[in-house]
Amino acid sequence: MTPKFLRSEADAAVDALLLQQVILYPTDTVWGLGCDAELPRAVEQVYKLKNRPAEKACIVLVADEAMFARYAEVVPGNLPALLAAQTRPTTYIVPGSRHLAPNLLAPDGTIGLRVALGDEFCRLVLRRLGHGLVSTSANISGQPTPAVFSEVAPELVRKVDYVVNWRQDDATRAAPSRVVRVLPDGTLATVRE
Repeated sequence: MTPKFLRSEADAAVDALLLQQVILYPTDTVWGLGCDAELPRAVEQVYKLKNRPAEKACIVLVADEAMFARYAEVVPGNLPALLAAQTRPTTYIVPGSRHLAPNLLAPDGTIGLRVALGDEFCRLVLRRLGHGLVSTSANISGQPTPAVFSEVAPELVRKVDYVVNWRQDDATRAAPSRVVRVLPDGTLATVRE
């Protein structure tokens, strides 16, 4: 597929996001549901589509360190080094900021943030949107996580506002991200390897 098609799909996804809609898209790991991370109504729609309990927070993709800092009350001082050393997508659990939709935060006020380093589509969307992008697996809560588009439940495909056409035929299987909690002293505790 051409870079022009990639850009046009990223533009179409952002157009839907700006209308407070929910998209089905290929993330930097698995297929996911997404919306603008600053819009409570859109976040509510994601939870409704997934039948997900409101107290179970979602991850937010960000474009870079500056966007990470916008959404994190505490930014690890060694974040640049952590990102440079990553060998796979890693989600950092940190205290969340007031810029995020309140219904996106975990009950303890934290949020999982992941810099979409290796995924051109997600980076294009994030740059054009200018906000964080909710990233939660495209499945009904409790069902298997879809690594490829063909594993997304047809009823979910029908219910979202926009389905991204990029990478629908890609059979590359990626695992969910590694998840680490940033502790007050700046060290990391592994939540999911």
